[in-house]
Amino acid sequence: MPAQVPAAASTSYRAVLGSRHVARLLGGTLVGRMPNGMAPVAIVLLITSQGASLASAGLLSALYGLAGALSQPVKGRLMDRHGQMPVSAPGAVISSGCLLLLLVGDDPTLALFAVVLAGLCSPPLEAGLRALWPTVLPDPGRRRVALALDTGSQGLLYIAGPLMVSALATAYGPPTAILATVALGLVGTAVVLTAPPSRALRPQHTAGSTATGLHSTPLSLVFLAHAGFGIVLGAMNVWAVAMAELHEVELLSGLIPAAFATGSFLGGLLYARRDWPGSPIVQLLTAAAGFCAGWLPLLALPGPRMATVVVTVPGVFLTVVIACGFTTADVLVPPLRRTEAYAWLIASVGVGQAVGTALAGALATHRITAAALPTAGAALALAVLAAARHRITARGEH
Repeated sequence: MPAQVPAAASTSYRAVLGSRHVARLLGGTLVGRMPNGMAPVAIVLLITSQGASLASAGLLSALYGLAGALSQPVKGRLMDRHGQMPVSAPGAVISSGCLLLLLVGDDPTLALFAVVLAGLCSPPLEAGLRALWPTVLPDPGRRRVALALDTGSQGLLYIAGPLMVSALATAYGPPTAILATVALGLVGTAVVLTAPPSRALRPQHTAGSTATGLHSTPLSLVFLAHAGFGIVLGAMNVWAVAMAELHEVELLSGLIPAAFATGSFLGGLLYARRDWPGSPIVQLLTAAAGFCAGWLPLLALPGPRMATVVVTVPGVFLTVVIACGFTTADVLVPPLRRTEAYAWLIASVGVGQAVGTALAGALATHRITAAALPTAGAALALAVLAAARHRITARGEH
């Protein structure tokens, strides 16, 4: 009789990362999604360097995120029907080309067209990766660890991304930051799409897997809550730029998001190390409460150093919030609709992020209001989840 492998060993980081294709898919997706962390800051720095106001630059950055978010469900459904290569490959090329158009000149109409089309066509690598896990990792325990690592490693996007943009813009100018954003996006997308699991994936799509149940009230409330989390992310990025201008420390525009993302990465590592008590919605509520409380010190208008330290605290809870959001969605939708449900969840965060970016850009000159926006977004998410807890629990049991 073969020896039993302890569950803890079979779901360790080394075991999961050593599974075939996992490291390649995680690494490629991380690199391919670097534009998500770099483009919002790079667009703001480029547009302001061309003489536009911070409010105008923030609006363009918000439109980029909003277009990418709104197109997520459509791209998710297309991947369900046609596979990943036909959707993500042309999307990556078109999106990259549109970002390069921003370097042509300072025509506001051209910039508006470029950022919207770039967002619309951005490859849906995150939803695609989540759709690959059941095939790559049939064991549920390993899938849970992979999801936590996947979600936690996204924090690296907001560590390396803004820091790289700030450093390149400071040393060589904002156009170089745009070029680096494009190059990394193309390389990472190619690594993922040429991997055997991505090429072979042909998700089943049947006439019975309609939208019925996908937009139920409990699931819609989960989407709304994640829009609140997105507001936090968008507001924080622009608030960091405003802090950099106020204190005349340009590197702050990258350091503050990087500190937040460092907390997110560490939180993901802690979350993946063990099984936590409670249902997904209970874990989601607990993490949302910690996330909200972590933003309260910003209301005291801390200085640059203290602000950089403070944002690591809510960052610790971000990975748990997002990972539990996906596991909550899992129990609320039919299996054949999970990829599209993931896309809607990602879209909700993206829409919220765009709203937060636009609001923070418009309110950047009002210090207390701008600093309160992240707390307001987190409080909205917590309130929605608290109100929806019993409905989500009942629907999951059903």
